[in-house]
Amino acid sequence: MQDPWAIVALGGELDAHTAPRLREQLSGLLDEGRYHIIIEAERVEFMDSTGLGVLVGARKRATEHEGALAIVCTRPNIVRLLDITGLDKVFPVFPSLDQALAS
Repeated sequence: MQDPWAIVALGGELDAHTAPRLREQLSGLLDEGRYHIIIEAERVEFMDSTGLGVLVGARKRATEHEGALAIVCTRPNIVRLLDITGLDKVFPVFPSLDQALAS
């Protein structure tokens, strides 16, 4: 049996320059039928609207197949961005990978 959660660890900046690579990676997982994805974003230093758009698009596609996309992050700037945009209500956000896996 396949592990129910695919974990994607990110670091650095998630912006217009790097978002296409993440989009490809997430699309590949979704194309393989991996509809439960955890984005481990503890090492993400910056995220812009392009990065957020990739996450929202992947979440939409996952939920169309009764899946989910969760985020693990405690970095204040990223948590604040999710809060300001209201995406903390859309994505489950966890302070640790263990808590996300247990959800």
